[in-house]
Amino acid sequence: MKITKLVILFNYQKILLGIIVSIVLFGLSFFINSSLIVLLFRILGVLIILNIIASLVASYILYDNSDLYELNNLKGVVDWNKTENVVLVHASFDPLSKSLEEKYPNLNLTVCDIFGNRHEQEKGIETSKKIFPPNPKEIKIKPHQLPFDNRSQDVILAITALHEILDHDQRVLFFKEAKRVLRDDSLIIVSEQFRDFTNFVFFNIGAFHFLSKKQWKKAISEAGLEIAENKKITPFANMLIVKK
Repeated sequence: MKITKLVILFNYQKILLGIIVSIVLFGLSFFINSSLIVLLFRILGVLIILNIIASLVASYILYDNSDLYELNNLKGVVDWNKTENVVLVHASFDPLSKSLEEKYPNLNLTVCDIFGNRHEQEKGIETSKKIFPPNPKEIKIKPHQLPFDNRSQDVILAITALHEILDHDQRVLFFKEAKRVLRDDSLIIVSEQFRDFTNFVFFNIGAFHFLSKKQWKKAISEAGLEIAENKKITPFANMLIVKK
């Protein structure tokens, strides 16, 4: 429940607003004579509450009860015991690097925080860093300038991070840089929620926070890379295996 609690913390204002609006709609319905409007107000109030509950349940399934941060989906794709240099990219929220280092002490892991991402301004970011302290070796990066030598890295991991690169051209530049620093036959692992029907149902307008599958394919292909595989982690998130 750790990450779901953080989701609530980051979105408590929206959740509170939804509850207040729902209560107001129910309250107003008792002072309206039109049975149709009463019904509409009450249905709308119920839908708002149901949407809040659904989004929290979906968040729990995605963040606390799935393979998102376990990376078991990569069995047969990445042999961590034979992998040397790994880059982990996040957006001011890193629940993964510690467990990776504990499981695979042989990894030369570089943890990178995307400089200037939206989460840096979130009120709850300090709390999240208490729950998941930043890696002491963490460095700040700009998407268009990765501080690594050509063909020096084996895997780049970006778990729910790259959608924080808001500009399409900057995303393309990131993938071009990733291509530059990766060795031949190396991988970029991108795990993200898509702006799709399922996420609209459960997260409503929150789905606009994410990119569509088409947008990801466009950015990756423009960088001269290809999606070798698209794995479904949960109904709400996909893992893209990207190759040179």
